[in-house]
Amino acid sequence: MPKQCFGTSHVPLSPAVRAGDMVYVSGQVPVGSDGVVVKGGIAEQTEQVLSNVKAALALAGCTMDDVVKTTVWLEDARDFGAFNAVYARHFPKDPPARTTVESRLMIDIKIEVEAVAYRPDVTKADADAI
Repeated sequence: MPKQCFGTSHVPLSPAVRAGDMVYVSGQVPVGSDGVVVKGGIAEQTEQVLSNVKAALALAGCTMDDVVKTTVWLEDARDFGAFNAVYARHFPKDPPARTTVESRLMIDIKIEVEAVAYRPDVTKADADAI
């Protein structure tokens, strides 16, 4: 089954891509629907990023419960505690595997998160049943 791309972006990437039963969410940044970086600190930016992850997952028919792995880039490692508190609220039960690193980011933001989700492709299962 060929890959399926979901969503659009002003840069050359797809917000979400399904390949079989796996869904890959491109790195999400703390930008609202207006295209502007949200005001505030790491807590506000983490909330926005995770909302963006959730929205990208939804494009491919997934939820946060389907996430098996995230990679997180923090601009400042000292923000880890505040970031982690927000992150824990979004993954209260059986959280995904996670890698968190400190890194200089591509734009003036505090955080970026990418995710990998597993959700069986029901269109494939339906086709196999025929």
